[in-house]
Amino acid sequence: MNRNKVALIVVFIFGFFLFYIGTDGFQAFTAETARTKKLIEEQPKFPEVTLEDSKERVYSFSKFQGKYVMLTFIYTACTDVCPEMEMNLYEVYEQIPEQYIGEDIQFLSISFDPENDDPETLERYRAFFRSDGETWRMARINDQNELQHLLNEFGVIVIPDGNGHFTHNSAFYLVDPDGYLIEVMDYQKIDEAAEKVTNILEENAGDVS
Repeated sequence: MNRNKVALIVVFIFGFFLFYIGTDGFQAFTAETARTKKLIEEQPKFPEVTLEDSKERVYSFSKFQGKYVMLTFIYTACTDVCPEMEMNLYEVYEQIPEQYIGEDIQFLSISFDPENDDPETLERYRAFFRSDGETWRMARINDQNELQHLLNEFGVIVIPDGNGHFTHNSAFYLVDPDGYLIEVMDYQKIDEAAEKVTNILEENAGDVS
């Protein structure tokens, strides 16, 4: 074997090793995967924000203290990812044992387009996705600073395209009863998300208040 081949093999092995270390054993193949992994490790706390929901009710996020909160971040003019994600969230909602819904877990979809997603618009959106408006609410955050702080804390990337639409990442987020983010789940893996949430609820039955 000539020196050039040996050198190439050494470089390949060294590069492979660096990639393995840098991706934490291949767990972070993409920037999005790495972001998700970092969020779960850091477990940021949901900041105190004021919500206005589709029923025109105004309250702070602390209203849900003592419950798990299953979150999505959306905007109603979205024509691709958001509708799919909300349909999938409905499927997850349907798979959670009924005794936990509203008692131990709250579902919440938050718009990051408060200028256009007023309560009337959110109410139409809620009805379309068969949300009951109580145990699964749809809301906006009118204070732009509060909204941006939340998006930053939870790693939600939202980029306006200048034509009323946004490029954004999407996932299911699970916040624990103390307000800390504990899971970020692939919104396309419905059964996996439902099973994970149900297991968490079952393991902590009686601890949620």
